[in-house]
Amino acid sequence: MTSVQPHEEAPVAAGEGGEVSRQQWKWTVLAGMASYLDAGSIVALSTGLVLFQDRFGLTQGWVGALTAIGPNAIGAAIGSFVGGRLGDRLGRKRIYQYDLLVYAAAILLMALAVNPAMLFTGTFLVGLAVGADVPTSLALVGEFSPSKARGRLLGLTQVTWSLGPVVVSLLAWALSGLDLLGIRIVFLQLFVVALVTYALRRGMVESAVWRAAAKAPAAARAKVSDLLRGKQLKGLLFTGGIYLFWNLAAGTNGVFTPYMVRSLGAGGQATSVLLSCASFALVIVGTVLVFMRYADRGHRDRRRMWAVGSVMQVCAYGLFLFLPFTIPVIILNVLLFGLGQALAGEAMYKTISQEVFPTMLRGTAQGITFGTARVVLGVWSFFVPTLARTGITPVAVFLTASLLICALIGLRMPDTAGKSLGRLEAERGAA
Repeated sequence: MTSVQPHEEAPVAAGEGGEVSRQQWKWTVLAGMASYLDAGSIVALSTGLVLFQDRFGLTQGWVGALTAIGPNAIGAAIGSFVGGRLGDRLGRKRIYQYDLLVYAAAILLMALAVNPAMLFTGTFLVGLAVGADVPTSLALVGEFSPSKARGRLLGLTQVTWSLGPVVVSLLAWALSGLDLLGIRIVFLQLFVVALVTYALRRGMVESAVWRAAAKAPAAARAKVSDLLRGKQLKGLLFTGGIYLFWNLAAGTNGVFTPYMVRSLGAGGQATSVLLSCASFALVIVGTVLVFMRYADRGHRDRRRMWAVGSVMQVCAYGLFLFLPFTIPVIILNVLLFGLGQALAGEAMYKTISQEVFPTMLRGTAQGITFGTARVVLGVWSFFVPTLARTGITPVAVFLTASLLICALIGLRMPDTAGKSLGRLEAERGAA
């Protein structure tokens, strides 16, 4: 892949069309690398959690704290609150161009950690960096996507989000015989990817949609207070609701599945890593074959995908309420949750989040919903290791309930599929 040359203009959304240019695919991949690094760092920490615990003598409480402050939770939340808002005020490019340098430095600190202080500091800073990048990068993709291909391109960012854990998990599995050294090598892979992505992004230019919105008189621009009323508030509550309750399950699955498989005696390090890898690989399959194909066809198709995916996810964790925590049952959980979240999970949240907010609030709103969900997940993460010691049932009850709430909220999704951002903004203004 080659970087975008400085003289190239940003890809512009093609009105009501559905054709995607080569440049739009390329920019989507570059923007989507934020998702790769986000999920990759979460799973890298997950696969090494028990090893770090043993090496540094961390208690269950410290394990919970480590997962709570990083890319899966509070660190990412703070980064998204700040980065999302700055992306709206200062432009997308200023955020997505430089935050990867912070990420690279922080992930290197984790790779070389020789004491808990280095590990905790690096984990928190990684969270800040990916938190700032994700809402900004998603806004960029949404703004240059053709209206009838928006879900397809944002679905591709979900593929990169899932690819990160697959690569990390396979590396961790291949290097499992090296114990903690293998995990350090996994972190170094993310360090290299971050630097390469930074270099490729240097030629990217500002979002054309944002530039046009920024030229409007200050009095005519959307204000943060607008998120507290009317359609903006409805959009905030909807996207925030589905992501919060879904992310509780997804975050627990991503970080704690390998930990619980090992600590509850269902399998060893290699088995736990392969199970985690399989879950994310299934997300890629479901996203490519189903979500990217149907997300832009219309409101009815989106609701059908959501209903099917939600049932699969609720059943995935409902299994543990009736069946033992053994490898065959875990495999069924992985199958149902992996495919289910491709249809009714983060890809849908990403897509609708671009459609229900005006340009000058798009990053801010995503920063709020993304950050709030990660804070709640962070609080929950403090308790998971302790709860898991008593068995899978308490965790399964909570996650099944969360996924059921998410399912019910999602069925009330707005009718935004296939409409241009300009048309959607005009509809909001006419309401």
